[in-house]
Amino acid sequence: MTGYDLALRILIALPAGLAVGSFLTVAITRAPMGESLVRPRSRCPSCGAAIRPSDNVPVVSWLALRGRCRACGSRISPVYPLTELVCGGLFVAVALRFEDPWRVMLLAPFVALLVAVTVIDVRHRMIPNALLYPALLLTAPYVVVADLLGGSLDAVRAGVGFLAYGGGLLLVALVAPGGMGMGDVKLAALVGLALGGLGLSSVGVAAGAGILIGGVAAIVALVAGRGRKSSLPFGPSIAAGAILSVFAGPQLADLYLRLVGA
Repeated sequence: MTGYDLALRILIALPAGLAVGSFLTVAITRAPMGESLVRPRSRCPSCGAAIRPSDNVPVVSWLALRGRCRACGSRISPVYPLTELVCGGLFVAVALRFEDPWRVMLLAPFVALLVAVTVIDVRHRMIPNALLYPALLLTAPYVVVADLLGGSLDAVRAGVGFLAYGGGLLLVALVAPGGMGMGDVKLAALVGLALGGLGLSSVGVAAGAGILIGGVAAIVALVAGRGRKSSLPFGPSIAAGAILSVFAGPQLADLYLRLVGA
């Protein structure tokens, strides 16, 4: 890519990512409660006052208001601007990592969604269907259309990834009830669907990294004396493995094959 192409991608990806991040902050708050993600308008969690459009500009409004509600002056959590910034950064990173716009338009919102899933699962020990089902229903036809129109996405491999990763965790959930939630199963299916379009090695890296990260987290929790007292969410590990695969999947797959001598 030329310098002009890089600058153009950043100028498009950054505001798009900030906007998606702003929406996901609403989803993080409302989806676990079973509330609509679009109605009513965003409101202050303390006083319930509707937030003006001018006070709803990602990151900028939070800084201008010094992290407080204009109506009541109560503190607004920094999780909101941080989520927006992370999503903006991820959108830019995906736009610079992949040249094919079909891949960019799939993976940028995908990794941003994984951020929201991580926050929700850590807070509530659940992954809402209100996020997973729309993502699955949008990703499947998108990959098929991209494949038909010449994008560098493979619909057949996406289907195999969906069945392999989602089916694998479903089997774990059935064999060891309580050890794996159905939200984790559906998230794994989404990861397999999205990353399978890149190649099955990307799904393998995501699954392997997710299991490794989850195992390390469990060991740390046990050493800290918390593992047996409370359940650990597995969604963040699945999400971390998927994000790692998005940005370094082929390289990690090649490294693994060299290590095992394949």
